[in-house]
Amino acid sequence: MSDGLGEDNMTGKRMFYKVLGNTGLHVSVLSYGFWATYGIKDGLSGEKGVEKAKELMKIARKSGINCFDHAEAYGVPNGEAERIFGIALSQLMEEDNSLWRRSELIITTKIYWGGEGVNEKGLSRKHINEGLKKSLTRLQLDYVDLVFCHRPDPLTPTSTVVRAMTEVVRNGKATAWGTSEWSAQQITEAYWIAKSEGLEPPQIEQPQYNMLHRDRFEREYYPLFRSPYSIGTTIWSPLRSGFLTGKYNDGIPEGSRATVQMYDWLRDELERRTENGEVDIVKRLTKYAKSELGCSTAQLALAWCLKNPNVSTILLGATNSEQMIENIGSIEVAKKLTKSHMEEIDRILGNSPEMWWGPGGDGPAGRILDSFE
Repeated sequence: MSDGLGEDNMTGKRMFYKVLGNTGLHVSVLSYGFWATYGIKDGLSGEKGVEKAKELMKIARKSGINCFDHAEAYGVPNGEAERIFGIALSQLMEEDNSLWRRSELIITTKIYWGGEGVNEKGLSRKHINEGLKKSLTRLQLDYVDLVFCHRPDPLTPTSTVVRAMTEVVRNGKATAWGTSEWSAQQITEAYWIAKSEGLEPPQIEQPQYNMLHRDRFEREYYPLFRSPYSIGTTIWSPLRSGFLTGKYNDGIPEGSRATVQMYDWLRDELERRTENGEVDIVKRLTKYAKSELGCSTAQLALAWCLKNPNVSTILLGATNSEQMIENIGSIEVAKKLTKSHMEEIDRILGNSPEMWWGPGGDGPAGRILDSFE
């Protein structure tokens, strides 16, 4: 793993980079995502949203973060988060073109939920082309570095999706394509269709992965991290929608994502997590983080993800400067985590998946052993 931009004036920490799958792109191990924040929350919409985006993007970029994640579905109306980012990025480029030069940035988007019309969603060739065209307009870009199929489309043959994504890449609208929340079987099907027909294979997966959601990433995807696939990953919800920050240990605080009207599902989910004992687990993690490592629960949760060598980059969802700086500090925590720390955390979690046995070899599903030095 190469380290890049050196120390910055705000955090005084170094950023680390990984090569993203087979793309050849060097991505910072922390990225900044715009899901469930911009274009939705108070203070993160309209002109206020643009100013806040600029503030947090500056902190991210000066720390060495070079990847910014989007989707056509983010914000209200759909795509509003992309529009805010596009304005913010354009202004930042004018203010400091060296820091924000396009050649150093990795900008992504995802296609699936574009609108209410019957042809404004899914992965038809028509929607992939039209959806990406609209995303690029909102982002004020000629191309994105990565475009993801936001979910598998049960109504469109995989071969059609592969051909459409190949056109996108070869027409210069994206440098590579990937998937999000596809099964390992669906990804391998797309890969071998592409290989057999001389098309562009998927090279990145964007799955949910965190301390309390492990099995798919650590077991099902295990063969995908090996040759010939060598899939890169951009993981979402590393803090389980804020649950792993510890802020829900004593109920739902005002201003949190769970208080937003369109996130009723999250309130229901929090009730379920309380009933199944996950709140007690997070309380134990909070105590362990403070007593053993002198860090926050959020930093411990992010550092734990960073220790997995199959994680290429983690998507952060910070909404203020304090959160952003705290999250970036997880790199220093990851450097402190030893094998004994990771084993104790696994005992607290009590959910370590069984070892993988099958195609791709056998092993502990890639846990723990990235030194991060």
